[in-house]
Amino acid sequence: MNWFSWLFLSLLLITALVEIGLARRQLTTLMRHRDRVPDAFRSRVSLQSHQRAADYGMARLRLEFMEIAVSTLLIATWTVGGGVAGLDTLWRQLEWGALVTGIAVIISALLLMSMLELPLVAYRTFVIEERYGFNKTTPGLFMRDTFKQGALIAALGIPLTAIILFLLDNAGSIWWLYAWAVWMGFTGLIMWGYPSFVAPLFNTFKTLENVALNQRIVALLERCGFTSKGIYVMDGSKRSGHGNAYFAGLGTNKRIVFFDTLLSCLTADEIIAVLAHELGHYKRKHVHKRLLSMALISLAGFGLLGLLIDQAWFYSGLGVQTPSSHTALLLFMLASPVFMSLFRPWSSYWMRRHEFEADDFASQHTDPHHLITALVKLYQENAATLTPDPWYSAYHDSHPPAPVRISHLAGKLG
Repeated sequence: MNWFSWLFLSLLLITALVEIGLARRQLTTLMRHRDRVPDAFRSRVSLQSHQRAADYGMARLRLEFMEIAVSTLLIATWTVGGGVAGLDTLWRQLEWGALVTGIAVIISALLLMSMLELPLVAYRTFVIEERYGFNKTTPGLFMRDTFKQGALIAALGIPLTAIILFLLDNAGSIWWLYAWAVWMGFTGLIMWGYPSFVAPLFNTFKTLENVALNQRIVALLERCGFTSKGIYVMDGSKRSGHGNAYFAGLGTNKRIVFFDTLLSCLTADEIIAVLAHELGHYKRKHVHKRLLSMALISLAGFGLLGLLIDQAWFYSGLGVQTPSSHTALLLFMLASPVFMSLFRPWSSYWMRRHEFEADDFASQHTDPHHLITALVKLYQENAATLTPDPWYSAYHDSHPPAPVRISHLAGKLG
């Protein structure tokens, strides 16, 4: 171990302790407010619903403690503990050549990481979600989804990894710039093709059959100057009782998608209000801003890797004694999120600002009262807490806390 090992492990441990401390604050807050509905929601939310949301939140938090501990241990084991080095040694014994060995090491590591996380995912699905009535998936469907996800990792990851490793070894000192361009092209292609080619592998999508609602949606889209390739209903109830709506795709391949669970619990006015909020993300250029942010961050990441790849302390500090292009890439993928955790509160704050802006847009094009009632229904249906700890929320939440968001919208009422 060297100085970088201690720096990495220290930050990894500090991050884990911060997240555990915030989770404890959230748990204490939920317990303290469990028996009293906040004044702003008292006329809309029953005490029984409020207590169910608190109990659901506390159950998820108790699992979160385990997830933090397991994740921290696995990252330390893969890096300083020699996991990457051991996997690299196993594949090198087959003498398949540098490129094929590199692909095998990275893809097998990604698949192993997914498998090691599987027990916690299964516990969340079949214990916690089942206990509170949200789980609709079956063990067979769960395993099929897991297999499909693994197949996608392999199908998409192998060619992408091959191209990046080839550039890394053959494109000279600015390989990282070419690799970044490939990464951004790949990301854009996935975002464009997701609604047509990826999402249908897991869910069934049907065009919205409610003619009256469809007409109102089309009218809203025309008023807002938005075009899409269709309005679809997804069979979300096949796996979960949670409801949602989203836009997917880029350019001319954009889709509007409603979960069937959302359509079943909201009125037509509320659905239009939720859709107006989602439109607000596009009209306020949030998608473009997030893409630009991702492009700049990934450019900085590839540039940094270009500097680190020739530094012996980087490899030895993360448990690898035989440097190679593929171990550099894999170690960077494992270590960089630990350092990026320093910026998580800022990222959450930025995302919450976007939610406020989208709410403002929705209030300009629909009655804000309808968005308020829709959100309250969704908070109840999804058992979302109405009393989050402010510090936990500031660190984790991409959406404003329920009381703050409802208060903001209430200020828009005439």
